[in-house]
Amino acid sequence: MHLTVEEALSIYPLSEARLIAGSKGKHRIVKSINVMDAPDISDWIKEGEMLLTTAYLIKDSLEDASALLQTLNRRGSAGLGIKLGRFWDAVPEKLIAEAETLNFPLIELPFQFTFSDQMNGLFRAELSRSTSVLQGIMEKQRKLMRFALRSGRSRPLLDSVSEVIGYPLAVIGARGAVLFNNSDYPEAELLEGRPWQNRNQRVRIGESSGYRIPLMQGEKCSGYLVYCDIDPLLLPVEESLFIQGAELISYHIHAGFEDYFEHAEHREFSGLLRRCLNDGLSCAELSQAAIKLEVHLLQAPFQLLLTDVAAGGEARQAELLRLKEEYLEHPVLHGLQAIHLIMEEGLLSLYPAAPYTPEQFRELVNECFHNLKFDKGYFPRAAVSGVKVKPEGLKEAFGEIKECMGMVQQWGAHGNVVHYRQLELHLLLNQIPAETMERYCTGSLRGLLSREPEYVKEMLHTLEVYLDNDGHVNETAKKLFIHRNTATYRIEKLSELLDVDFKKINDLMRLKLVFLFRRMLERE
Repeated sequence: MHLTVEEALSIYPLSEARLIAGSKGKHRIVKSINVMDAPDISDWIKEGEMLLTTAYLIKDSLEDASALLQTLNRRGSAGLGIKLGRFWDAVPEKLIAEAETLNFPLIELPFQFTFSDQMNGLFRAELSRSTSVLQGIMEKQRKLMRFALRSGRSRPLLDSVSEVIGYPLAVIGARGAVLFNNSDYPEAELLEGRPWQNRNQRVRIGESSGYRIPLMQGEKCSGYLVYCDIDPLLLPVEESLFIQGAELISYHIHAGFEDYFEHAEHREFSGLLRRCLNDGLSCAELSQAAIKLEVHLLQAPFQLLLTDVAAGGEARQAELLRLKEEYLEHPVLHGLQAIHLIMEEGLLSLYPAAPYTPEQFRELVNECFHNLKFDKGYFPRAAVSGVKVKPEGLKEAFGEIKECMGMVQQWGAHGNVVHYRQLELHLLLNQIPAETMERYCTGSLRGLLSREPEYVKEMLHTLEVYLDNDGHVNETAKKLFIHRNTATYRIEKLSELLDVDFKKINDLMRLKLVFLFRRMLERE
């Protein structure tokens, strides 16, 4: 039984009773009813229990009556009902005043009804209510099942689950980012008490009740589902419905069927972006739609990021989803309000070009990779396009990152995240025949290649490090673990052997091309 005192007093024949004190406690929960027939009854009272009595055991001592009232209140009793006409004709004023002070419901029961009449009336009402709740729960379960089995859905999953179950909800990422929220509660109230334990529990959200469930994938918790504004008298069967909704959400999120965590406007824009990149929509039309959806990423300088992993099938899909969640929850990237879209080419992200430099942005993406701790024999790679200032540059940016991904085996020293600017020269030089590259390298290094192989190897390595460090001798010496004077001697000797002047930009460029060609030829 889970009625309030106020609700219990509206059910016949208890509706014939009168609340004579403690009206501020009328919202106490009545979990059960007991009859007072033993002197030590107060020792057996449970929280939420309403006690009915004829006042026989307290009729001769107001002190005993007062002590009983105090004990019942202390033990969390729902209220005390006293049947008048047998031992008391009226409840003593002092007892009424004390109950009023304690906000403890004191009820005057009608003489003409037995205790069993009043208890049976409450039990019948509770049975009717519970049956109605069960029927409602079963109908909601059927709706959830039908929704889960439907192959084509016209509405987003999270909104639909919220509507079926009948409560607003929020999805919190494992690191505390609010990924979805259709309740009226601000982020601060939803996140109160973090970090949380990975177990189902009722919680307080502001002045109301909530129910929090971890979203589990095996042993890993990827976030939490919070139902808001729930009935504080929630039945266990309703809790099972909440769990069913959480399992449905967790399964579909990790299966990668849809992108659930974007705002509705972002989700709609993602679909239009896909159409545009597949030539189903012009950049101008996409730009106009973005303005209507209040997505402003194309109205300022922007860049594209393409991320992929060397995995196949469901494993690739799952890893791309993990990467997307990491981008969404990263403390810095989260604030950039990017659009993320899983495509055939990988995870495509549309980011504003400011406020970070290309090097800073690459470092942020690398940070996400390391946070995820890939341990299955593959590691993600990402390509960043050049900055575009007009919507028409969108397809050009997409072409750039696809070109970069096509050269994935040739990235070499550029790391796991490359900017198109870093590979732009490589992409251009790729069009030069291999024979031409070989002739150029041999001709440029002829003065050195005639020496002993070990000497040639050491000097070439010195020259390459020198060029990679933009001609800084100190940095070169540091990288080679040699004295600065040794590095200076080698550079001077190379200048003599190769007949170049390292102060001239043309000579530096020629030698830089030599090493670019050598790396490209080695990979071929």
